[in-house]
Amino acid sequence: MATAYEQTYLYRLRHSAAHLMAQAVTELYPGAKLSIGPPVENGFYYDIEFETPLREEDLASIEKRMKELSKLDQRIERTEVSRDDAKALILDESIPGMGPAVAEYKLQLLDAIPEGEAISFYDQKRTDREGVHHRFLDLCRGPHVDTTKEIKHFKLMSIAGAYWRGNVKNKQLTRIYGTAWESAEELEAYLHMLEEAKKRDHRILGRELQLFMFSSKVGTGLPLWLPKGATLRDVMVDFLKKEQVKRGYDPVVTPNIANIKLYEKSGHVVNYRDKMFPFMQDDEDEIYILKPMNCPFHIEIYASQMRSYRDLPIRYAEFGTVYRYEQSGEVAGILRARGFTQDDAHLFVTPEQLQDEFVGVVDIMRTVLQKLGLNDFRMRVGTKDPSSDKYVGHDDNWEAATKAITDACDKLGLDYEVSPGDAAFYGPKLDLIIKDALGREWQMGTVQVDYNLPERFELEYIAEDGKPHRPIMIHRAPFGSLERMIGLLTEQYAGAFPLWLSPVQVAVLPIADRHAEPAHELAHKLRELIFDTRNVRVSVDDRRETLGKKIREAQLQKVPFMVILGDKDLENGTVGVRSREDGDLGAMPVEEFIRRFLTG
Repeated sequence: MATAYEQTYLYRLRHSAAHLMAQAVTELYPGAKLSIGPPVENGFYYDIEFETPLREEDLASIEKRMKELSKLDQRIERTEVSRDDAKALILDESIPGMGPAVAEYKLQLLDAIPEGEAISFYDQKRTDREGVHHRFLDLCRGPHVDTTKEIKHFKLMSIAGAYWRGNVKNKQLTRIYGTAWESAEELEAYLHMLEEAKKRDHRILGRELQLFMFSSKVGTGLPLWLPKGATLRDVMVDFLKKEQVKRGYDPVVTPNIANIKLYEKSGHVVNYRDKMFPFMQDDEDEIYILKPMNCPFHIEIYASQMRSYRDLPIRYAEFGTVYRYEQSGEVAGILRARGFTQDDAHLFVTPEQLQDEFVGVVDIMRTVLQKLGLNDFRMRVGTKDPSSDKYVGHDDNWEAATKAITDACDKLGLDYEVSPGDAAFYGPKLDLIIKDALGREWQMGTVQVDYNLPERFELEYIAEDGKPHRPIMIHRAPFGSLERMIGLLTEQYAGAFPLWLSPVQVAVLPIADRHAEPAHELAHKLRELIFDTRNVRVSVDDRRETLGKKIREAQLQKVPFMVILGDKDLENGTVGVRSREDGDLGAMPVEEFIRRFLTG
């Protein structure tokens, strides 16, 4: 079933831009072997094997040829053929980009098309002034635009390595990324956004602000949290823990490894195996894995004793670290890591409690986003794709779970879109799609209604009728993960976090050595204050550096307030105050600074 994006003109335009790029490549690099070239969010790519390595500077000549081909107004026509005819076309040396020498990947793609499914090519045709016919043919299911003239506003962006079929055991191809838009204005706006995004890149800011680091000795996708970053994590965890306590959640803690039998029973081994790290065998021949998710552990806690309907709802919450194998090319700083901490919770409810509990979960998620200043978001209901066999459980359970989500959204008056195929393998879900300061969208918090895992684990509670009944599970993670949310917030605020989140809220800057001791005394006094439920976080820069250098470095660290202490301040009982947002605020008594900025 096609997604909403796949049904748009922009999707067809980008798909056609990928083919246009492939045509330019086959003309400029006759020995190149084409594989696949799909549209993706904000653009397209094509994976190609080149005889000699492609360089970033080579993209300019490919883009130039694409523009020339675009102006030729080539017709783009779809043709369905038999499997034998398709193979003959792929091996036809008279067609650019075809022939035995370059057919390796297209033949594999042809073999992968199921029997009975249509086999189609898209043909880019033109006749030059001398009456010579030209064409570029590509095996593809489409869809595409009508002519290459429609592909006007595009740019090739970068190259990367990509393993054929995503398997590290296969040959590594060159992936060329591009973007395409319907208008020059949209293209320009997107390129401007990318420039702004570079300035906000969380990987760069994370290093500059001393939040986190990566080490090749530790491994790809495994962040090391530095003191300031760990402080930021603690602030976010404390905030959410307090919100959860208000709403009746109980904390639990579970291990980082588990017997594989637990995940076989849950269905994750079958449906999620490619994301699990290699299995480990102990001296009793038991197989263990690093946990990829927390839900089976919480299920075991629920199942450890008999439950009554009077005990429900039960709400277990854990900041649990999980490990998932992301290919090295997919890892993106802390936005997509291999080890990360989820703000996970699982609710066990009766059918009568489901809607109210779901509404409560959505409410806490909205509370979290508002506190973080992420007020521009939309809802997406991920449902089952009826044409796929990846899902587990009975259809009636899926229908009931989906209805519970949409009914709750309707009750809250929330607008939402339905996205078939975006459900988890065990149940439908509600995703919060956040739009950041640059207009980019991120899928962050998620809620899932699950009838199937309680069925697989045979969970029960004794209902009012004295008989055993199945509870329903709600899976919930407002942050999604601490890593991903902190990465987003770092880029959202360009590292200038709101006062309540800032790892260091006040930097005390003594002007000379003789002011160092009073500066530390002031810092101690400020640390005893409470701001937004936590003690004020203060640093003292007592290095033998000029005041100007200290101020510049505090600015680079994006500290919200600087408090400067010199001779006149000690004489008058004042401090000089500088604000990250408003600059020099002048001298004022310490009590006034505290009242105006730290305690309201």
